[in-house]
Parts: sequence; C-alpha cells; structure tokens
Amino acid sequence: MNFESILPHLKNGQKVIRQGWSGAEEYVKLIPASQLDATPLNPYFVIQVTGEGYTMFTPTVCDILAEDWVLVD
Repeated sequence: MNFESILPHLKNGQKVIRQGWSGAEEYVKLIPASQLDATPLNPYFVIQVTGEGYTMFTPTVCDILAEDWVLVD
C-alpha cells in the first residue's frame, strides 16, 4: 500500500510498517491529540524500535512515495 492508503488505518489506531525497512523497526503508529500540562498537544507519529522503545517519526519523501506499507497485527 502507499502512504495515502495507509493513513486512514493509522488514524483508526492501527500499526503499520514498510516492508522495505530491514532493521529494528517494529511499527509506526499515530498518537492522537491530547493535552500536556493543560496545553493542547497535536497528533504525532511514533516508531517502535527494538531495544530502544518509541521515538518520534516524521515520514520522509521516500516514505510518503513508497508502495510497500503494510498493516502490523
């Protein structure tokens, strides 16, 4: 799937990954809008990396144009 078709799945709370990644990446997920210290916190992406936990994820142009996105169970 491409990023355009995977985005609705992210918005529904599902986890996704690119098949082209061959490292420690486990999945990407969307963290919905919330609050931090009574201040609005905008939605953002995180990526789960084996042995490291979560880190912020910003899709690159290559990620956005890729056709190898898949859902993670």
